[in-house]
Amino acid sequence: MLNSNFTTATQTNNFHNKNFNFYLAGLIEGDGTIIVPTSQRDTKGRLTYPSIQIVFGLMDLPLALMIQKVLGHGSISRKKGINAYILSINNKEGLLKIISLVNGKFKTDKIYGLERLINWYKVKGHTNLTLLPKDISPLGNSSWLAGFIEADGHFSIRTTDSENSTKVECKFELSQAQKNIYGTSYEIMNEISKFLNCSFKEIRIDSKNPQYRIRTLNSNSNLQLINYLTIYPLKGKKHLDYISWLKIANFFINGGKAVSHKDLLPIAKESKSQMNDNRKIFTWDHLAEFYNIEE
Repeated sequence: MLNSNFTTATQTNNFHNKNFNFYLAGLIEGDGTIIVPTSQRDTKGRLTYPSIQIVFGLMDLPLALMIQKVLGHGSISRKKGINAYILSINNKEGLLKIISLVNGKFKTDKIYGLERLINWYKVKGHTNLTLLPKDISPLGNSSWLAGFIEADGHFSIRTTDSENSTKVECKFELSQAQKNIYGTSYEIMNEISKFLNCSFKEIRIDSKNPQYRIRTLNSNSNLQLINYLTIYPLKGKKHLDYISWLKIANFFINGGKAVSHKDLLPIAKESKSQMNDNRKIFTWDHLAEFYNIEE
């Protein structure tokens, strides 16, 4: 039974459109950059233009290609020295399209970057759009969190096998820099931790880039996450990691404290061997059901 914090979604064209908009907003807010020129020309005298860039891990190239296809704009490149692909949207039509899709869907301080982008086009007379305020609807009511997890979430299975202890644990983590050029991530990370009923703490506090981290610690938190992702599934490589993780997490949810860690250990090790950087087998059938914003 799904948690009461969720709304039941009707499978209509508007539902698909709405969900892509929120998913895209979450993806941009999680691992995207909104670049707005502060001058008309750069130091070499060349005209400057705004852009939106979204970073994808190397294994997520199919997802980047799908989003590029759905948007109908953008180019994908792998920059030297960066272990990732970058989807860049630089043209006016593409950027105005993204603005129209995500306006009113942002939940973080990155909205100030979106505001600068809208104002840049307003000054030039290319749009009459007005920035809509942050979306304050519950996290369980949209696919925004799915996009945010796609950017920075991490599913893990931990196995311990020693003379004194045999243990299997399923965890989900999500980290964000405490501060960025737009503001702070405290508000949204605290909201996510409350939604998932999981831990929320500061990490790397002595480094130049301290972070906030949320982490599920028990089956109740994992079940809340599972309920959410059942309605708003992930679309990239993390979906595959989630399926491997879910196979083990379900043992604890269905069996509770009666689960034998010793019996579960071989299955957990097998799932763990196919997750994250260890994954060698990829199936992208789930992308056949990707959002279609043109319907």
